[in-house]
This record gives sequence, C-alpha cells and structure tokens, in this order.
Amino acid sequence: MLTTDQLRATVAWVAAQQDADGALPWFRGGQLDPWDSVEAAMALDVGGEHARAVAAYRWLADRQRPDGSWAAEYREGAESAPAAESNHAGYLAVGLWHSWLITGDEQLVAELWPAVRRGLDLVTRMQRPGGAVGWALRPDGTPDDTALLTGNASLFQAMRCGIALAGLHGEVQPDWDLAVTDLGTALRTRPEAFADRSRYSMDWYYPVLGGALTGADARDRLAADWDRFVVPGLGARCVADRPWVTGAETCELALALAAAGQRDAAIEQVAAMQHLRDEDGSYWTGLVFADDVRWPVERTTWTAAAVVLAADALSGATPAAGLFTDPIALPAAGLPDDRDDDRGDDRDDDKAADWLPGSAGTVLP
Repeated sequence: MLTTDQLRATVAWVAAQQDADGALPWFRGGQLDPWDSVEAAMALDVGGEHARAVAAYRWLADRQRPDGSWAAEYREGAESAPAAESNHAGYLAVGLWHSWLITGDEQLVAELWPAVRRGLDLVTRMQRPGGAVGWALRPDGTPDDTALLTGNASLFQAMRCGIALAGLHGEVQPDWDLAVTDLGTALRTRPEAFADRSRYSMDWYYPVLGGALTGADARDRLAADWDRFVVPGLGARCVADRPWVTGAETCELALALAAAGQRDAAIEQVAAMQHLRDEDGSYWTGLVFADDVRWPVERTTWTAAAVVLAADALSGATPAAGLFTDPIALPAAGLPDDRDDDRGDDRDDDKAADWLPGSAGTVLP
C-alpha cells in the first residue's frame, strides 16, 4: 500500500509546514485550528519527530484561554475566528495520550495535563441534558443548543483519553466518568439529540471511529450507508450527494473499518485514495471525480496526517497503533456492559489499571 520511505516523505512534508514557534497549520502560511493541528502532531510522533510534536502541543497549550477553550482558527499566531468549539477543547487529550503511548514522555504529560484538564472540564460544562455536548459557546459563555454528532463522537474518545491520562496522575475525575457515560448513551441511542447532518460521511462513521459503537453495532452502521458514501477505487465521499471524494475522510473511514474488525476493507480504502498523493509525499484534500479536478486546490497537513495514522493503525508500527482500532483498550467509562463480547475475549475490565500500557504506573508533575 505504502512503503516506509513514502511514509517518511509524508511525515517530512508535514514537518516542513511547521512554523519556527511550533505552530502547525494546514499548510505553510495557512490557517490553524486546534483539532487538525493535534492530528498533524500525532503524525509527527508516529514518524519519530517527537520534538516537533511537542512544539506543536506547547504552542496550543500557550494559547489556551482561561476557560479551557481555544479559538476556532488562528492565522500567523493571532485568533482569526474566536468561536470556542467543544471538539477543539477536548482533542488535546487524544494527542497527549497518543504521544504517551509512543514515547512514554512523562515530562510532557505532566506539563500538559493542566491544559487537558481545563479543556475537558469545559466540555463537561457544555454538556446538555440527555448527554450530548453543545458544539460551541455563545458570546455570553453559555453552551449552544445545537450538538453535532461528529464532534460528540470525537469528544467521546477525547474524554476516555483524558480519563486514561488522569489515571497516570493517580487522579479521579468522577465528573468526566459521568459525562462520558451519558455521552456514550446519547451516541448509541438518542439520534434526536444531534443536528441532522446525515449527508456528511463523518456523521456516518465517526461513532465507530470514536469508539462509541463497537462489534456488531459498528459493522451494521458501516454497512448501512456504504453505498451512499464509498466510491469504488476512489475512496469516500465527503457529502453523500456530491461527486467529491476526500482523503482524510477516506482514511478515517479506514480507521473505523479496522476498529470494526474489517481490516481488509480498511486497507482497500487507504489504497484507493492514493490518487491524491503528490510527488513530495503530501496529499491533496479531495477530487471532484465527475470533472477529474482536485478541489480544493490545497494540500493539507491533516490529510497527510490521516494517511500516516491509518498506515500506523493497519501496520501496528508504533505502540499507539491501537488508539483508534482498539477502543476497548481505553478505560471502560462510557462503554456498555457487554463490551467484552465486542472484543472477543473474557478479560475482566474491572481490574484496576489493566488498560495502562505496559503497567505504565503514575506520572507525577
């Protein structure tokens, strides 16, 4: 599917987009949003560029607001879209846990833990009755009434990563436990809690990718809309009614397929989107296949990062390869009681710290 040298070239391209102060935008001179910047930093860690990943995480931590939020967008280091979105507030937890799995960098975990805690505390404050989390804060600081399924599925993973990080510190976060349990229930059983964005492929596969749906439920969900979103030989559509396949969505779908135990289908999707690869290892965002035109005309760090993360997950190259493909490896919070059946073994999920990799122990500040 991809050679090691090709993946190294992709990681090198992502690294080349990073600013001297650690900012990791979509591309050199472009916009930066916290979620995509974390994803790109994760790819750097997979590729052995830990110092660069640390710089990207520190850049974000230095710009976190007192309430735990970040701006939705930055340009040249300044806020260009000030809205505070819940998925941005939570995703540093995923990046830091991913970095810990690969590097065991206790200093970084201790350094960034306060930023993770502030972000997830904000997420819990933005949770609505019924479990869904509002997508953003209103100007008066209250949560918006609208909840987005994709963002909430990402937050489900982020909160479980946060609970794992809290375990490294020997801390208990009961508010997070309750919040992620209610959120998981909403994602599985309360579709009416979320805005109808079913045209978008991310709303289709993200409950699987984020770990809220596992086993047979995950496979059933992916099968139900397969023909709406998957274009054979090209990848996944971003929007069901548009002739437009996108690289990041295709690779995220591959991660969801791998999490559902459908590894061959996952490999097929990553292979299908390689038509977006450029000679320097970067990836174009998408293709309007009806016109054979790349659109938008940009190569993004987050698209390249999605390729790297999918390749790692499918090859098992790093200790973080199971972060997306084995959601039951995280703390059990938020998962249904029959989760053992999804994994196909009889392990006791109630044994303390079984989910800590290699008996990781406690990280102290």
